[in-house]
Amino acid sequence: MVLDPHGLYELTGEQPDLGRPVLVQALTGFVDAGNAGQLAREHLLSTRDAKLLVKFHHDELVDYRSRRPTMTFVTDHWEHYDEPVLGIYQLRDDSDEPFLLLAGPEPDLQWERFIEAVRGLIERFNVRLTVGFTAIPMAVPHTRPIGVTAHATRSELIAGYEPWLSQVQVPASVANLLEFRLGQRGHDALGFAVHVPHYLAQSSFPAAAEELLTHLSRASGLLLPTEELKAAAGVVRGEIDKQVAQADDAGALVRMLEQQYDAYVRGREGTNLLAEQEVSLPTADELGAELERFLAEHHQQPGDSPG
Repeated sequence: MVLDPHGLYELTGEQPDLGRPVLVQALTGFVDAGNAGQLAREHLLSTRDAKLLVKFHHDELVDYRSRRPTMTFVTDHWEHYDEPVLGIYQLRDDSDEPFLLLAGPEPDLQWERFIEAVRGLIERFNVRLTVGFTAIPMAVPHTRPIGVTAHATRSELIAGYEPWLSQVQVPASVANLLEFRLGQRGHDALGFAVHVPHYLAQSSFPAAAEELLTHLSRASGLLLPTEELKAAAGVVRGEIDKQVAQADDAGALVRMLEQQYDAYVRGREGTNLLAEQEVSLPTADELGAELERFLAEHHQQPGDSPG
């Protein structure tokens, strides 16, 4: 094992020659509407023959009492401990191009020290671009194209993406702070946040995961398969449409969101509709009671049998 100067990780073997790889950052613990980030991350780890290159010292970074790992008890003894792993994996895309994936629980402690360690690894592995992704709940309908908010250390990295928000203050995350710090040190980094309908935020929404990987591929040049996620998205879409058709309140909510969304898009396309009437996507407060009732009634994963 090779120790790092920060005392936060170990290299699990010899450093491979990766050329100038992309680093995908996909930490857990921050907002992940529709489990889109988790689905995308697990898809990469399960289909790309992942090899652990760097293992961070979990005890230094995570508060176990805030996120307790699980253990399995069998009859009269403890059979298994589900040990958390925070590390960097080597994967390969469909053209055999190597890339890196930072995955595991978001650190609770020592954010700046962790970020400095990751920056050192970015330089050690000669990373050319760091890309993060997540999913945020938005007041949008599932019947329209999935939107995405793009952000980057240089505007050239996200050319062609239109902003959805002008300014907003949100709780910080390690992933977003890492992008910010990398930009301060002259490294290229960007991120994507797909927009998941509020009423599906607590369910698995594979269409959003597919969208994340599509934007990741477009920004990085990596060839990443999404066929499995696309197939799963089709099944889930059918279940959602069925549930919406069976509930009058849900149908009314979706139709309202469609009208708001279409008006917003027309305004962005320069029809001056927004100048004529102040139309914007409704906020969570505006939808409040309706959304809460819908989520309570449709909290099951699509495809689950009623309890």
